[in-house]
Amino acid sequence: MSVTRLLSLFAMAAVFVAACSSSYGGSAPTAAPSSAAGAVVVGSARSADFGTVLTGSNGMTLYTYGADTSTESKCTGSCAATWPPLTTTGQPTAGSGVTGQLGTITRADGTTQVTYAGRPLYYWQGDTKAGDVTGNGVEGFSVATVGGAAGQPNASPAAPGTQAPGRYDY
Repeated sequence: MSVTRLLSLFAMAAVFVAACSSSYGGSAPTAAPSSAAGAVVVGSARSADFGTVLTGSNGMTLYTYGADTSTESKCTGSCAATWPPLTTTGQPTAGSGVTGQLGTITRADGTTQVTYAGRPLYYWQGDTKAGDVTGNGVEGFSVATVGGAAGQPNASPAAPGTQAPGRYDY
């Protein structure tokens, strides 16, 4: 078989595979819609304990930090590794069920963090699936709820840290 014929067969096979892939009819996950490239959608979900909670585009619960101000995130360094901030490169959009004011602040590292009711929003590394709210009350963080930036922190088991039990390095 000639090299030209072999290359032609490979090219036809690649086109066939690409055509089959684009007609896949399964239920592949899709990204949440956004109003602009790089913008995140803040959604909501019902929680038996907290009512309507805010969620990121991935469905994970969002939190606020009691030490933050409306213009500054106090959670940096190892804190931000444990409590990853919800960041965006565009204007955040409110998903279904989200009422209240979304905004942004500029973090010390130059990234743009999403805020709700003037409070910066974070994920919690201890939550493993959508619907988890295991970070409420841990080190001053509270579940972010629709209609209020957060509820009162409740006692919650703290994740292991490198300092004294229940303490983190931030």
